[in-house]
Amino acid sequence: MSSVVSALKKANSLQDYWSPKVIADVDDAYVKVAKLKGSLAWHTHDEEDEAFFILSGRLLIQTESGDVQLEQGDFYVVPKGVAHNPIAEKECCVLLVERKSTLHTGTLITERTRSIDEQMAE
Repeated sequence: MSSVVSALKKANSLQDYWSPKVIADVDDAYVKVAKLKGSLAWHTHDEEDEAFFILSGRLLIQTESGDVQLEQGDFYVVPKGVAHNPIAEKECCVLLVERKSTLHTGTLITERTRSIDEQMAE
């Protein structure tokens, strides 16, 4: 049986920026929340789309074809294979929907990269 989760409350409770946490498992996808500030890194998910829903704040997603500015309530899908770099000038909370095979920063490994084990909600 599923339980009700407040995505915004869960995101606000996170201590670390750029450290997504899984809040639900839906078929072959994870629903995650994250608290963001600053820049992640340019990366690509070769085989998976990545969906962003802005819970609070603003997020700029740089892409190879131009910048996408998102505000609270906005939803945007980065298509698979598109290089992108999310940037939050101020604190921003997001809900992410990704296939379970999606690696946090694609094939790029940085100090902010989190494994799926690290992303499982406490």
